[in-house]
Amino acid sequence: MLTATNLTRKYGEHTALNQLNLTILPGEVFALLGQNGAGKTTTINCFLGFIEPTSGDAFINGKSVVGHATETKKDLAYIPETVMLYANLTGIENLSFFSSLAGFSYSKEQLGTFLSKAGLQQTAHEQRVGGYSKGMRQKVGIAIAIAKKAKVLLLDEPTSGLDPKASNEFSEILKELSQSGTAILMATHDIFRAKEVAGRIGIMKEGNLVSVIHAADITANELEKLYLQTV
Repeated sequence: MLTATNLTRKYGEHTALNQLNLTILPGEVFALLGQNGAGKTTTINCFLGFIEPTSGDAFINGKSVVGHATETKKDLAYIPETVMLYANLTGIENLSFFSSLAGFSYSKEQLGTFLSKAGLQQTAHEQRVGGYSKGMRQKVGIAIAIAKKAKVLLLDEPTSGLDPKASNEFSEILKELSQSGTAILMATHDIFRAKEVAGRIGIMKEGNLVSVIHAADITANELEKLYLQTV
């Protein structure tokens, strides 16, 4: 569902991403760990079509992002560290607007079902998003992905700033999405969540993917030690 082939991005003499090769299957959660500047966000931005690779290519559902950025976006949803929503609109209204941009039209009842499936309490559906916590905004982002019927979910530091309860709820929702066949690529600093949610974990350093580990083969403490030794 997601493929990077020798994906490289340079800025002058600086190599932000160096010949990344990666394949993520439907229903798989792949977590990227690494310090700031390691290449995690650059990888996601290449898949989003926000930046063009210097060489190599990124594919979503078999289609090259280069030259087909609009078409490939139909298959994906993106949740950044801070989900950008319209503060003066309610959760329902935001979901209706963003799903309509993707070509979908839903009844109010259907929109409420998507928000509930994403874990947003029903009492918040008709409240303005300006009063939402970060965790609640993240849930609206998940609901947008569900409404879009996204085959791919890209996440950039999704649990940053969330309290432990909200972070755990978010992890459970990601597991449910992966079980429904959604391919998930998550850039994070949260070693514990990476171990808990992902099937495979990659560690990046200076634009290189230096390690790929199966989460089932390592404990959280071992992963932390490996991470610290690597970076």
